Amino acid sequence: QVQLVESGGGLVQAGGSLRLSCAASGRTFRIYTMGWFRQAPGKEREFVAAVRSGGSTYYADSVKGRFTISRDNAKNTVYLQMNNLKPEDTAVYYCAAPRVDGTKYSSARSYDYWGQGTQVTVSS
Repeated sequence: QVQLVESGGGLVQAGGSLRLSCAASGRTFRIYTMGWFRQAPGKEREFVAAVRSGGSTYYADSVKGRFTISRDNAKNTVYLQMNNLKPEDTAVYYCAAPRVDGTKYSSARSYDYWGQGTQVTVSS
C-alpha cells in the first residue's frame, strides 16, 4: 500500500515563499515519476509540476520560473519550492504517484495514489 503525506502548506502574503514536502512509503520510491497538482474551490484539479525518476522536471506555464520540484530518493520525499506566490496560487496542493510509470505526467489520470492535500493560501 502506497502512502503519500504532504506537509508545509499555510498562509503567506503575495510575494512570499513556501516549501511543500511529500513523504512516500510503501514501495521503491526512486523509480517512479512524482507529481504535484492543485485544486482551487470550484475549479478542476490541475497539474503543477512533475519530476521523473531520472530527475527531469516539468512545470505548468503558470508556475514556471517561480516553482521548483525536486526529489530526495534517500528520504523518499518530493518537494515543491514555491517562490513569488500570487493570490491565484491559493489551492489545496496534492502530491501523486502512478501505479505504473507512464508518459502523460501532466494528466491526473496517470496517477493512482494521492496524498490528503495541504492548503496553501496567498493573501493580497
